[in-house]
Amino acid sequence: MSVPGKTLPTANLTRREFARRAALAGVSVAAASAIGALYRRDDPRPATSADRRFEFGTYAAPDTAGRLSVVTGGDRAGAVGRALELVGGMGAFVRRGERVLLKVNAAFATPPIVGATTHPEFLEAVIAHCRAAGAAEVLVTDNPINDPATCFRLTGIAAACERAGATLVMPTDGAFQRYTQSGGRLLCDWPVLAGPLAGVDRVIGLAPIKDHHRSGASLSLKNWYGLLGGRRNVFHQDIHTIITELALMFRPTLVMLDGTESMISNGPTGGSTADLKPTRTIIASTDPVAADSLGVTLLGRRAEDLPYLAQASARGAGRMDVERMDVKRAQMG
Repeated sequence: MSVPGKTLPTANLTRREFARRAALAGVSVAAASAIGALYRRDDPRPATSADRRFEFGTYAAPDTAGRLSVVTGGDRAGAVGRALELVGGMGAFVRRGERVLLKVNAAFATPPIVGATTHPEFLEAVIAHCRAAGAAEVLVTDNPINDPATCFRLTGIAAACERAGATLVMPTDGAFQRYTQSGGRLLCDWPVLAGPLAGVDRVIGLAPIKDHHRSGASLSLKNWYGLLGGRRNVFHQDIHTIITELALMFRPTLVMLDGTESMISNGPTGGSTADLKPTRTIIASTDPVAADSLGVTLLGRRAEDLPYLAQASARGAGRMDVERMDVKRAQMG
């Protein structure tokens, strides 16, 4: 059969031409699959809660906006107590009978000595203050990168919870629900760790101060990354936007930064005590942007070096101009 003015492909391709066309088709399919995987937003865990949608509650305590304290020197537990005292004491944030969730950083299966995760002494001290304020229950959670049970054990967080009388909540399959942020570009129909938040009155973030090779620093705002499920590593390509959106998810009751020893290099995992510097500082604030603006200075950097801080501040998540805030400071022996 022929068509005027057209040359139709022959049905009898040479073996070389067939191989060439098959290879090109394979490359195209692989490329399309890779792109699809990069932007797929489903949760790799069983979709036991995929049809439910989650909305964050209001966790800020009344009349506590803009509180910020910095304590240098002293032991970790003593500095925690003094930092809390300067912002009004834990009783200003936690009322008797309330349920409190402490969001720690337990991302990696590493021991406390390397400084990559929330230190168990830091956690234990905060739990004790919550209980002294009359909390009915103190919950502790995170969604680690490595195996959760191993992470909570090796970091010392599980043992700290047991000693201090807190309940460790694991990130089980059914604990995730879909969340869409109003005006968000990345947090759209994304799984978040909603289970531990059910019925809690207060949420407190507890994070170490450390270097981060992508975002510049991992502080209180980056700590909320652990509330994300799914293939959250796709957000690494736009790290400052995702941290900004995390800052807008909700207003926490309080955040506390542990700079007793700060990881000044090779973050976020570190791996050696050589990566740490004894900066002997604890920061407490109801404003995570302000806390991070001070915390990053312990790494020898400025708040302006972290684009997500300016973005979060511009969108109303907090203040960078800490020099104009009433910062309560104390020096311990």
